[in-house]
Amino acid sequence: MLENVLPHAMLKAKPNFESRIRKLKRDWTIVYDMLSGKENSSFGWDEYR
Repeated sequence: MLENVLPHAMLKAKPNFESRIRKLKRDWTIVYDMLSGKENSSFGWDEYR
């Protein structure tokens, strides 16, 4: 997509996007496990506090 918009810029965005997506997935997995994992030690969101 970026190559279509800027064909002669020689930008290599794909590796950067893939790296960013991997990092976001890893971070989301950590947060998800904290909130709803099997061994979360009752850690979670409390609407009343």
